[in-house]
Amino acid sequence: MEQRRPPEYILEVFADTACVKDVVKAILHTIFFHRYFTSISPLTRDLLDLTLPAIDDVDLETLIDQRTAALVRAIESTHQQRGRGQLAVQFFEKKRRKSYFFGKADEEVCWEQWTLDVTLATPRTETEVLKVRRAMTKSLQKAAFKIVNIVNQHKDHIPPITTTDQNPFPYQIVVNPKPTADTWSPRMGFFS
Repeated sequence: MEQRRPPEYILEVFADTACVKDVVKAILHTIFFHRYFTSISPLTRDLLDLTLPAIDDVDLETLIDQRTAALVRAIESTHQQRGRGQLAVQFFEKKRRKSYFFGKADEEVCWEQWTLDVTLATPRTETEVLKVRRAMTKSLQKAAFKIVNIVNQHKDHIPPITTTDQNPFPYQIVVNPKPTADTWSPRMGFFS
């Protein structure tokens, strides 16, 4: 039986070097706020005149910090060439898989993916700084609204929670993911 592709939601953001970490972290927290199916302590964080949701979870915060720092390093190392980077957040469901030799085994099947395309700006004048700040605010607001619209409209693909584990759906955050023929669209080939 052929497995269906999980839905992929693409978010595009624009940030300068001073705010790129905060912008990426804010978007990741907004995604996890809506897709982290455990008991959480909700928080809000203010960024660029916007108030966005966040989660008070040490492990998740550590992972977000690590992946955001890795993304910024990757963008800065290639900044002369393109000033772009990408993060993918994937949510998985644990499924029982029949194995012919060793009984049964669990496999993780991706049920949803969020791809964050980040473009870095380097303003040179005071006028450019103001324009970039307005563009960053607009970009962040657009991404946050898109997340809220998607999570409110697209719920049918979320698997049922069938475990009492602390986190019923494992996840991963991948920096500049390598595309594969069956899971990534060809448009992302420039990150190979």
